[in-house]
Amino acid sequence: MKRLVALVVIVLVCSLSNSSLHAQGCVAIRGLNGAVCASSNGHADSTSWTLTINTRYFKSYKHFVGTVEQKERLENQTEVINHSFSTDFFIQKNLSRKFSLAMNIPVISNARSSLYEHGGNAVGPSARKSTHSFGIGDIRIAAYSWLRDPGKMPRWNAQVGLGLKLATGDYQYQDYFYRNDTLKTLGPVDQSIQLGDGGTGISLELNGFYAFTQEISMYGNVFYLSNPREQNGVSTARGGVPTAASISYGSNVMSVADQYMYRFGLSYMHKNFSATLGLRKDGIPAEDLIGGSNGFRRPGYVVAIEPGVSYTQKKTTFFVNLPISTRRNRTQSVPDMIRTKKTGTYFKGDAAFADYLINIGAVIKF
Repeated sequence: MKRLVALVVIVLVCSLSNSSLHAQGCVAIRGLNGAVCASSNGHADSTSWTLTINTRYFKSYKHFVGTVEQKERLENQTEVINHSFSTDFFIQKNLSRKFSLAMNIPVISNARSSLYEHGGNAVGPSARKSTHSFGIGDIRIAAYSWLRDPGKMPRWNAQVGLGLKLATGDYQYQDYFYRNDTLKTLGPVDQSIQLGDGGTGISLELNGFYAFTQEISMYGNVFYLSNPREQNGVSTARGGVPTAASISYGSNVMSVADQYMYRFGLSYMHKNFSATLGLRKDGIPAEDLIGGSNGFRRPGYVVAIEPGVSYTQKKTTFFVNLPISTRRNRTQSVPDMIRTKKTGTYFKGDAAFADYLINIGAVIKF
């Protein structure tokens, strides 16, 4: 039974400690930080604490309209390249064996290079410039409850989490955009590298597992972040003046979008080692569950195969996960729909995606 308890801890902590939207370059506003299952074990009590540290990196550079890759962007060297680093500090306090409270604090560093935001795509590769952002992201606090007492070491269990995402990340972060060799303008950076979205959100989680044997189990997680605020008022003109068309379609200011993730898979554990393999889908919906949905956003989703390994030494578990994208889809946004209706010509914007993401971290029990 001790091995079953350890399996539950590894599957639900190590697999979930890296559950985030990963931004995927231009699709998401920013990483969906801290979609972490606040798991416990049969010996948890009101004095136990857990710290999960997860560092994530990806490079997005492949552009898609719908599911069709715009390969000419790479051929012409006009692609947008995002480098995203983030570290989540997820702190959990067990109130009992069933109930816990948690807080996630993300630290984010982004770099974005492009032509069109500066001198323009027609100027040539020498005009490529970069913008950056660094700081604390949106902090999230949450309460969790297991449906069954983990102390009784059941073969299956499920956990419900309800959280509040605070607008602590700078959603108006600015950097310089170069118009030519001598002229530069200060303005808000692209939505994909902003540190926050400017909205107070409500997160809902459902995490569960089923153990077939002491070594093999399955896991599943669902995460949805609802952002009732429609727009945050930040201009998308990058220090310039919004065009009449962008104002007409509603894409002149940034939207505050919902985000979601769900995943499932299998885990195998032998002694101190564990291996997981699953499927996951991360996305930004075109329309929010609560509130309006106009404003600039790049809705879409990523489907990925997600292998991972972990190793436990005493009270510390080290893990590595490598989600590999298998399907990328940039869907139509509300401004795209408005533009289609007003012009009579179907329109869908593009977004850049990553091929894979690297998650590495540790879970430390106190």
